[in-house]
Amino acid sequence: MADTNILVVEDDAGVRKLLRSCLESDGYAVQEATTAAEVREALSHTRVNLITLDLNLERESGLDIAQEIRKVSDVPIIMVTAKDDLIDRVVGLEIGADDYIPKPFHVRELLARVHSVLRRSGERPAEPAKADANASRELSFAGFRAIPDKLELTGPDGQIVDLTAGDFRLLTVFLESPRRVLSREQIMDILNGPGWSPYDRTIDNQVARLRKKIEVEPGAPKLIKTVRGVGYIFTPEVTLKAGDTRPA
Repeated sequence: MADTNILVVEDDAGVRKLLRSCLESDGYAVQEATTAAEVREALSHTRVNLITLDLNLERESGLDIAQEIRKVSDVPIIMVTAKDDLIDRVVGLEIGADDYIPKPFHVRELLARVHSVLRRSGERPAEPAKADANASRELSFAGFRAIPDKLELTGPDGQIVDLTAGDFRLLTVFLESPRRVLSREQIMDILNGPGWSPYDRTIDNQVARLRKKIEVEPGAPKLIKTVRGVGYIFTPEVTLKAGDTRPA
């Protein structure tokens, strides 16, 4: 995991030291930032896999920094908040943060959150895939062509769509169950297994990021539609390369 780089945004030197210590002891590379300018500098010069962001910075708003990050990057963000900052927490999730952890926190809980978010985003190095009969299959939908074993998606214009491994895992969930309503819980179970934590419920953010990459109008999606109060439905017909339509 030494090639997994975490940016710690925190202006309290003691908390920064604690975060660096526990993250480095778990094998992560760690950078530090205390201001929005330092965050911009880090993102422009280093591949950052995850950011822990204190919302209660003394001189700047952590929410403003989160919003600025989201304008230029999909890097996963874990907010670090005061225990009672419910409103900031909700606003942070709406802006696009992936999870939060309240202060004071336990080291094991922090690492569990980091592991979970990295797993969902696909940033943690994947294990070699096992060969199977479907490894080289190609799936088509709405003019797109997906090749799962290559994590490759080609758009209707013939250009490669830039998806992270996490984006592709979520897309694959929909490709395997086209025209079926999937609850958020079902999607999370498929992505992370039945042992996921209730705090992992950031599937809406993942769907929003995928929509930005495959929808003509992400704000008025046609491919991944929201089923209010339940979850999502993937509306296109999905076909195999040979032309066999996947069960609807």
